Amino acid sequence: MDKILTNVNHIILIASGKGGVGKSTVATNLAVALSRKGFKTGLLDADLYGPSVPLALGINNQQPEVKKVGEKNIIEPLQNYGLKVMSLGFLIQKKDAIIWRGPLASKALTQLIEETNWGELDYLIVDMPPGTGDICITIAQKLPQSKAVIVITPQQMAIDDGRKAANMFRIEGVKIPILGIIENMSYFIPEKHPDEKYLLFGKGGGEQLSTELSVPFLAQIPLIADVCDLGDKGKTIFASTNNIIIESFENLVDKINKACSDLT
Repeated sequence: MDKILTNVNHIILIASGKGGVGKSTVATNLAVALSRKGFKTGLLDADLYGPSVPLALGINNQQPEVKKVGEKNIIEPLQNYGLKVMSLGFLIQKKDAIIWRGPLASKALTQLIEETNWGELDYLIVDMPPGTGDICITIAQKLPQSKAVIVITPQQMAIDDGRKAANMFRIEGVKIPILGIIENMSYFIPEKHPDEKYLLFGKGGGEQLSTELSVPFLAQIPLIADVCDLGDKGKTIFASTNNIIIESFENLVDKINKACSDLT
């Protein structure tokens, strides 16, 4: 199989074994954090059945330009926050349900990957679908040069599902290196009491899984009261009044960049 996206230095697959762990929020804000550090960054929303990146970046009412070049369609990604962004959400109506069987979904995703004009990038962040189904395996096989990051929350169920996601990347025929574990919603910080910390979902899950898998523990991302509201308004965590979450993503960028350098 010919390698695609050869103009992208690092492709990072942001994965989770289950929904509801904040994977898309992590992927979106990691991409923005990379761009703020000066890296040329793209963001591919590959969560075909629940594309949320357009809303999170405030570009959900826009559509990309599609050009015909020879026999091939070329999609110009939208841009915001310094990112090149592509999502199936740009190409469908908000009210439409996406009811696709595996082969059709995989074909649509392959078109998004291959026909988008990403240009030269330092990083392409891919917001993967949750779980370990056909689409996840298709992405990993289409982009064998990728590296994966597993997002979990502290509770045991998320750890168990995160382990399954990690094992998917390690099976024969996939073999994608895992950069590490991100523990999202590690603790809750109330808006009016920013110095207080509550462990709503337990503790130690990210550290436990990273030790078990022998991969780095990249970050503990707090649950901040205004993050959901900011996302609904198309704003990133960098508009938050709480510096703790901003610092969390800035430190995460440094660790991701180091981990990628160590693997090259």
